Amino acid sequence: MSSAGLDRARAKMTDAGLDPVAVDTFAHYYRLLERGETGMIPESSIEPFEMESIDDVDIDPEAGSAALRTTAVIKLNGGLGTSMGMERAKSLLCVRKGWSFLDIIARQVLHLRREHDAPLPLIFMNSFHTSSDTMAALARYADLPVDGLPLEFLQNREPKLLVDDLTPVSFSRNPDLEWCPPGHGDLYTALRGTGLLQDLIDQGYERVFVSNSDNLGAVVDPRVAGWFAGTGAPFAIEAVRRTPSDRKGGHFARRKVDGRIVLRESAQTSPEDAAALADLERHRYCSTNNLWFDLRAMAETLDSRRGVLGLPMIRNVKHVDPADPSTPEVIQIETAMGSAIEVFEGARTIEVSRDRFVPVKTTNDLLVLRSDVYDVGSDFVMTPAVDEVPFVDLDPDYYKLVPDFERRFPEGAPSLREATSLKVSGDWTFGTKVKVVGDVSLETAAADRIPPGSVLEHD
Repeated sequence: MSSAGLDRARAKMTDAGLDPVAVDTFAHYYRLLERGETGMIPESSIEPFEMESIDDVDIDPEAGSAALRTTAVIKLNGGLGTSMGMERAKSLLCVRKGWSFLDIIARQVLHLRREHDAPLPLIFMNSFHTSSDTMAALARYADLPVDGLPLEFLQNREPKLLVDDLTPVSFSRNPDLEWCPPGHGDLYTALRGTGLLQDLIDQGYERVFVSNSDNLGAVVDPRVAGWFAGTGAPFAIEAVRRTPSDRKGGHFARRKVDGRIVLRESAQTSPEDAAALADLERHRYCSTNNLWFDLRAMAETLDSRRGVLGLPMIRNVKHVDPADPSTPEVIQIETAMGSAIEVFEGARTIEVSRDRFVPVKTTNDLLVLRSDVYDVGSDFVMTPAVDEVPFVDLDPDYYKLVPDFERRFPEGAPSLREATSLKVSGDWTFGTKVKVVGDVSLETAAADRIPPGSVLEHD
């Protein structure tokens, strides 16, 4: 039995040429939404969860190399970096030496292929907005494609739904804003719908490593590949210890009713459970969004569920134009790819070092990545040159958007190798070869400059 709202949403997706698998998956979540489900995970339903560390696991180097030879790599690359003022793929941002995220990712993979004699196909899950720019940037790497496999596949999209009646929103001023991505949980739907999942199996690949393109710490590690292959697990996620900066983010836990590992996101946490979410002693681990899954296990599970993996739903309420609060409120139905861990019996987690989790979500993160805090070796891996990465907090009024940020660091990032923290309040422009030592806080009421060669230290 379909509601009028679902019928209209189905028709809209079909008219837009979306794959039937994506339409059926959307319908599954629409019905949950219609029934009033919120996707919340109460604290009372879960308990803390401990896990082993990769540092305590003995991995034979040849086993790691062998695992890489039957591994494919997928990078999630659908984001435009709109929160940072960008209008193209965030992965095109310059990181170091004129290299973008895409350049470094491509070079990391090409190096690993040579090092381990592995085909190691690299495939990007792009959005309609990031595809053309990404593929143009990758064209310079003529040896990157692997015969019989694409360099990209496209994530799906779905209608935004009016909060009042769950019908697809109409927005004639900008029809593109009538659509939204279904969250990165769409990975599994898109892999199956495009046929890529079966293509990988047919070509002899056994597992996939998935990570975000804005996380350059997420290089394909043969040790982790060897560990995952040796466990025989269908699914695994790399985890790190939570720090104060992770208090508002998601965490791993164990579900009481069946003992399955779950990944609870902040959007799935009710206000009364906010304190438990932020308790770093109770919930000690968060996801890196670096995950591994067995291709055959994924295909069999999707087949048994008629293409709908059934991930926990995230109900996200926004305005149809996120930049204009006067526009109607809409619901975006989303899922998180890491939440698939609860679908698979025998799924695993493994603690890894923090240098495998270096996401760039803000210009604060970008400044650290561009500085001398990280070294880039011949393997193109970003290796921290310090014991603890400094905390950076740039005034969002002047540095939040990439164009504004670039204007205030025209000669590049300052040296942060000896810094503990850098807090910038007000409009400061940095000259060349500036060095930050210890804890530094800058404040100004009017535009000001840091002269070239300055050494900034705590007063």
